[in-house]
Amino acid sequence: MISTSGITLTYGKRPLFEDVNIKFTPGNCYGLIGANGAGKSTFLKILSGEVEQSKGEVIITPGERLAFLKQNHFEFDEFDVLKTVIMGHSRLYEIMEEKDAIYAKIDFSDEDGMKAAELEAEFAELNGWEAESEAATLLTGLGIPVDLHSKLMKDLSGKEKVRVLLAQALLGNPDILLLDEPTNHLDLQSINWLEHFLYNYKNTVIVVSHDRHFLNKVCTHIADIDYGKIQLYVGNYDFWYESSQLALRLLKDANKKKEEKALELKKFIERFSSNASKAKQATARKKQLEKLTLEDIKPSSRKYPYIDFKPDREAGNNLLTVNGLSKTIEGEKVLDNLTFTINPGDKVALVGPNELAKTTLFQVLMGEVTPDNGEFKWGVTTSQTYFPKENSNYFDVDLNLVDWLRQYSPDQDETFVRGFLGRMLFSGEEALKKASVLSGGEKVRCMLSRMMLSGANVLLLDEPTNHLDLESITALNNGLINFKGTILFVSHDHQFVQTIATRIIEITPKGIIDKEMTFDEYLEDEAVAKLREEMYS
Repeated sequence: MISTSGITLTYGKRPLFEDVNIKFTPGNCYGLIGANGAGKSTFLKILSGEVEQSKGEVIITPGERLAFLKQNHFEFDEFDVLKTVIMGHSRLYEIMEEKDAIYAKIDFSDEDGMKAAELEAEFAELNGWEAESEAATLLTGLGIPVDLHSKLMKDLSGKEKVRVLLAQALLGNPDILLLDEPTNHLDLQSINWLEHFLYNYKNTVIVVSHDRHFLNKVCTHIADIDYGKIQLYVGNYDFWYESSQLALRLLKDANKKKEEKALELKKFIERFSSNASKAKQATARKKQLEKLTLEDIKPSSRKYPYIDFKPDREAGNNLLTVNGLSKTIEGEKVLDNLTFTINPGDKVALVGPNELAKTTLFQVLMGEVTPDNGEFKWGVTTSQTYFPKENSNYFDVDLNLVDWLRQYSPDQDETFVRGFLGRMLFSGEEALKKASVLSGGEKVRCMLSRMMLSGANVLLLDEPTNHLDLESITALNNGLINFKGTILFVSHDHQFVQTIATRIIEITPKGIIDKEMTFDEYLEDEAVAKLREEMYS
């Protein structure tokens, strides 16, 4: 078990945390959430000992081992992949190194023999003989093929290193597992594997993630950082979000009688009480939920941007035709004879492991890249707006946000532009920030503002949730669900794809798979699974 007593962390005069007392118990997975800058990663570092708090203490049950997903991708560059994973269990790795040093001695003494015997006993007790096999299983589950296990870390790509470090944290069944954005750079198959791993995990897990589907799948509790405190909620992310919104509505509705509010709360709890993320926790959580009172749920201080795409006109029946489109980049054929038609109102998720293929298709459709073969044609009544994966060139200008957004606004009045920026959480002095100094999330909100001002009836979005916090992702998700036009988009956010897409197009090495169905239906369809196997064989 891990708990905190009076944890306070102050930067200058500003307290990030103040007198935080919280207990994390075995068998539960806690999703640590909070607005950008609330201190989610910092709190994990306090728990791991990497950051020292101003006051208070972290208490870990004696003898329990804590593992933390490391963010330094270069720390292990001179070690091979398998050894890097085993280094996640520091005591086991120390024993292995000490044993090897003793056995390598030329003048092996009786004392060395006794020491080696002690080490061998501790090695066996820590399941040392299974370590390499377990490390290999973890790596394979996270998408690192066997032929990479003996390579040096420096020879791996950044995305591969992230997966190795995740395997390192998971090795050896740690008693307390701290994970900061573990799904970053994982494909859907690896995320699914990790979900199953954590679902069956019997110890304590504390995780920070912007992936709502992941949090809903693995979390038994939500730990919400707000107002410098951390409040625990029973249930997954959806339960926290809905309860905080319910609390906000009840707070605003001062005219409602307490009995009416209590009835609304009761109906809400009945709807969520059977929503179990871990079967063994379901009964206990249901009992806890049934004890909730109006005073137990609190409105969040979070601010959600207002995202609403309104097309200036409807598109006609001829929307987009793609015929025989091919493109080779640096010797790799990323698009191979693609043919499909997009209809008005389609909300199409482009999926598949080759990210370059999806990005290239968008660039071709927007006229930024010329195809080698084939053609495409937009309908005369269509208008398109594009969210590129890489947007830094849009902000390489000496303009404040008002003047930056004014470039794309049909209404040049400053009051109008400032009002629009305010909807996207840039109010007051924030609207006068230089475009060149924005954070990744701020740039995304500006790009979405640009798209909304276009009045386009076709939206093309390439990984729009990258860099966004949970609040902005939720707002964008709802905005795209409500959009009346046509959407083509790419995202690794499972819930985003599932709730928006009405059609899935997967780009494979042997052509496309095109199905009108939801994402979950696509993943569960046996005929699709068989077809995918043929396309990738």
